[in-house]
Amino acid sequence: MRLAVIGASGYAGLELLRLLASRPGDEVVLVTSRQEAGKGLAEVFPHLAGLANYDRLVFEEPAGLAGRADVFLLAAQHGVAMTMTPELLAAGGRVVDLSADYRLTDPALFERYYAPHASPELLGEAVYGLPEIYGEKIKKARLVANPGCYPTSVILGLAPAAKAGLVDPGQIVVADSKSGVSGAGRGALLSNSFCEVQDNFSSYKTIRHRHAPEMVQELTRLSGREFNISFTPHLLPINRGILSTIYVKISPSATLVDLLETYRVFYKDSRFVRLRPQGQSPQTADVRGTNFCDLGIFPCGLTGLVKVVSVIDNLCRGAAGQAVANLNLMTGRPEGHGLELAPLRP
Repeated sequence: MRLAVIGASGYAGLELLRLLASRPGDEVVLVTSRQEAGKGLAEVFPHLAGLANYDRLVFEEPAGLAGRADVFLLAAQHGVAMTMTPELLAAGGRVVDLSADYRLTDPALFERYYAPHASPELLGEAVYGLPEIYGEKIKKARLVANPGCYPTSVILGLAPAAKAGLVDPGQIVVADSKSGVSGAGRGALLSNSFCEVQDNFSSYKTIRHRHAPEMVQELTRLSGREFNISFTPHLLPINRGILSTIYVKISPSATLVDLLETYRVFYKDSRFVRLRPQGQSPQTADVRGTNFCDLGIFPCGLTGLVKVVSVIDNLCRGAAGQAVANLNLMTGRPEGHGLELAPLRP
């Protein structure tokens, strides 16, 4: 399988290259980066030297790519994929897009949060890339929209309860999420510099965040009714990882035992979702560098709420690892091919 990584010099692109380095039968034949065009991959990123064929790869400009690979993994910034994908598909390629360009099905909603869409005709075709929910559709897809990192943690944390109709209708679910700094990308921003982040903890985009409509869209689909969610992201002084604490009121007729059994059954065949034993709280270090999502479910007796704690690695499960899982399903491989990795501890 010939693979192309578009936007290979960003954090998600580098994570893709790490995961793709040891896949028999696959070869990364093309890497692009506007910033690093003309430079050798291993020259720019020495930690990849000696892996696979990476010593021979040279960064190219992202132009004239159609037909040069079987599957294109697009890790470029928002707005690039929607101009590039139609040509790649027309030439017979398949696409996994790690940006937000094909996640939202409503072009008007996309324009509200991003910009006018350049290929809205493909929004209805793109399959939302959560294997636990859309695995069968992903197997047949030629275009997969890789979910955002925050939505991955929140949707996986709520999907079983939403699908089973256990979420009390009319309520506003609260998702309180914290992410490592790599979630903001490799671009130089003062707010993400060491001196600003270290020994600090802050919320950001508290009024409106682009990932919120993605969560609402998917949870509404699952539940079959309008889903309301209040989402607040926070920045942690760590490199990678997301922890989302989700506060939800469960239907009065459902007990905690019912809820736990619903989650167990929903995820019983899911390779990369792990339910923690009752009373054990997930932590980001337990999933670092992996495609796992760990979930803990806790009652809150004073309020009648249930707390769902969901942890993922934002660069792996929240981006590159999930893209590789989607690649696997699209090409007839087991979902976990090349992803059976132990967490990086310490």
